[in-house]
Amino acid sequence: MVQAPPSRRGGQGRGGPGRSGPLGQNRQQRDGGGGDGRGRGPRDGRPPRERAPREEDTGGFSERVVYTRRIAKVVKGGRRLRFNALVVVGDGQGTVGAGLGKALAIPDAVRKGNAVARREMVTLPLRGSTIPQQITVKKGATIVLIKPAREGTGVIAAGAMRAILELGGVKDVVGKSLGSRNPINIVYATMEALRQLKDPATELAKRGVRPVPAPAPVAEETANQEAKEEPVAV
Repeated sequence: MVQAPPSRRGGQGRGGPGRSGPLGQNRQQRDGGGGDGRGRGPRDGRPPRERAPREEDTGGFSERVVYTRRIAKVVKGGRRLRFNALVVVGDGQGTVGAGLGKALAIPDAVRKGNAVARREMVTLPLRGSTIPQQITVKKGATIVLIKPAREGTGVIAAGAMRAILELGGVKDVVGKSLGSRNPINIVYATMEALRQLKDPATELAKRGVRPVPAPAPVAEETANQEAKEEPVAV
């Protein structure tokens, strides 16, 4: 009568737990005598390492996603989806940047856009709470107009332009976009306009011109003010 070979799922197969086969002995020696004989146990008596949680270093910058887009490419096997994310990063004190990230998922696209925005930072020559001069820039079919405003006006702009101005630390400004309303073009045009801003004091120093002092009060205004302050005789 022929006996059936022992099952490998029992206690006497090759390399199984509790077996004395060559494969099982090699695995036990490799694992340092611990584990279940399958290479899953602790090696050299040490517990498995635990990964520390990843901490995101913001560096004092705020991030805002102003636009996302899904792109579908039709191929022979079906549709391939990709995502674009337009991200604006700034510290609210005169430094701002914008970047476009592309990936197969939105979180990856946002992460790439954040990295691009941090590389393309622009420092704004703020004059108080507004910009020093009016600027107009054309990018593609989009025209962007940015004008300084008095204190207390606020940020009069919308969409992607508003996000850039707010994260850049501009508190009083008037912005207008003409032509194409594509958010990507608006962001690129706004960033180009902010790059072209110039500090008046720096430009005068380059030209060797001293800044003109504030004019003295006119004599008539001084006389009128003294007349108002003089008490009237009864």
